[in-house]
Amino acid sequence: MIRYFPYILSVVFYLFNAVAAEMAKPSTPNPGLRYYYPLPKAEKPTEAYYDVVVYGGTPGGVGAAIQAKRMGKSAALYVFRRHVGGMTSAGLTETDLGVKSSIGGMPVEFFTKVGKWTRFNPSDAERVFLEMLSEADVPVYFEHRLESVEKDGERITKIVFENGNSAKGKMFIDATYEGDLMAMSGVSYMVGREDNSRFNEDYNGIYFSKTSHQFRFPIDPYIKKGDPSSGLIEEIAKTSKFDIGSADKKLQSYCFRMCATKEKPHVPWPKPDNYRPERFEILKRYVNAAPSPDFWDLRYKHGPVKLNEGDCNNAGPVSIDHVGANFGWAEGSYAEREKIFQDHVNWQKGFMYFLANDKSIPESLRKRVSEYGLDAGEFPETEHWPHELYVREARRMLSDYVMTQANCTGNTSAPDSVGLASYTMDSHHVERVVKDGTLCVEGGFEERVKKPYPVSYKSIVPKKGECSNLFVPVALSASHVAFGSIRMEPVFMLLGQSAATAASMAIDDNIAVQDVNYPKLRERLLRDKQILDPK
Repeated sequence: MIRYFPYILSVVFYLFNAVAAEMAKPSTPNPGLRYYYPLPKAEKPTEAYYDVVVYGGTPGGVGAAIQAKRMGKSAALYVFRRHVGGMTSAGLTETDLGVKSSIGGMPVEFFTKVGKWTRFNPSDAERVFLEMLSEADVPVYFEHRLESVEKDGERITKIVFENGNSAKGKMFIDATYEGDLMAMSGVSYMVGREDNSRFNEDYNGIYFSKTSHQFRFPIDPYIKKGDPSSGLIEEIAKTSKFDIGSADKKLQSYCFRMCATKEKPHVPWPKPDNYRPERFEILKRYVNAAPSPDFWDLRYKHGPVKLNEGDCNNAGPVSIDHVGANFGWAEGSYAEREKIFQDHVNWQKGFMYFLANDKSIPESLRKRVSEYGLDAGEFPETEHWPHELYVREARRMLSDYVMTQANCTGNTSAPDSVGLASYTMDSHHVERVVKDGTLCVEGGFEERVKKPYPVSYKSIVPKKGECSNLFVPVALSASHVAFGSIRMEPVFMLLGQSAATAASMAIDDNIAVQDVNYPKLRERLLRDKQILDPK
């Protein structure tokens, strides 16, 4: 009997994963382009148990779940909606690498399997993520929205989902962009911009860059041109107080990373359901202020949108970023986020439709925009529009170590590296405002990082005394300025891998996450080909 025991175990394990996979299938018909849609309660709610419970389908979540299994622990991945891969499988495929040689560990494995480091298809990215999860025997539970968290003292004991299912575990990893599990666990966090004096920074708080995607031509912001008493045209904030460097809870802007193509057949730019051309008066005035229609190059240099084969992005002060429309996202309910989501859908679809069709746009520019359309081979579930909004920043944990501008500039260095970051300190615009009678954008900056720098282990675990079995590798502890450099998809994945490695060690040693032996952790991370020290 003993000699058959491994075989029996393998059969049991196979059946368990088969049942888990069946349970994890999306439970509703195609919901269309939605962030949040109601789901019926499970007829027979289930309570699962894993060593490591990962919440959030981002690259950080995928990396964490796979690494936990590779460390010999049971693990599962719980996903808010129907896809894994976060923005990497939702259109952001012109990967922001920073210094490529500073990226190690699981991201290298992922990019090798995709076949390239940048400009790949979103569908290929999701296929590879799913293959890697399958190879590691990680069950994935789709459409599981966090509803509540149960704790015993400092320890999370169980998380409960809206559908009635729940998961118990020894360790938990919050891999969401929003830090939802972290917040429900009572962990300290920040939202918005800190006063520059808080972390001795230069670019935090209210900030006016003279160079970063500012207006290239003066634009009259008033409904009746030249008449301030007529009020401001749409998409301009009424903000009038500009205390430079002061804090607020406003967020850098979001957009969808469209996958475009000139190849036929493609999907013409769709007209949104709630299309109002007057909403794009600011776009009309800006485009027509140029010296000629040929000024607009449909690239980063001029814009008004970075439009090309594949991943498309914001470009300029009036573009596909829905500036000033996301301030309630970070701490909003799921229903409140759905309203913001749909507003972004209507803004960006309307922007592209207006640019391609409205007679107020110069004909030559309309023609160039109309040569492109949505890639008919991508995002079939959501009519070829990306299924995920690019949440560039939401909550950020406030831990015993906060990554700041000083880390990015090399003026200080974390002694307990769990991975390197290297991208530019970067924030998209926060608001369009009238300052000193001039229309301008506020909040955007792009400041270079001299070289790759370590991300602290303490920045991915809560303060001591708040929660002893939680890791937060995505909404990590960082100032607004530093998070703008760290918030890159490959970095999230390698930090997720590091978090799961530490979680497994904490389980083995029966200790709090804050007490993990760093030299021992470092040794294992290096063995797994992580890069921890800048050259």
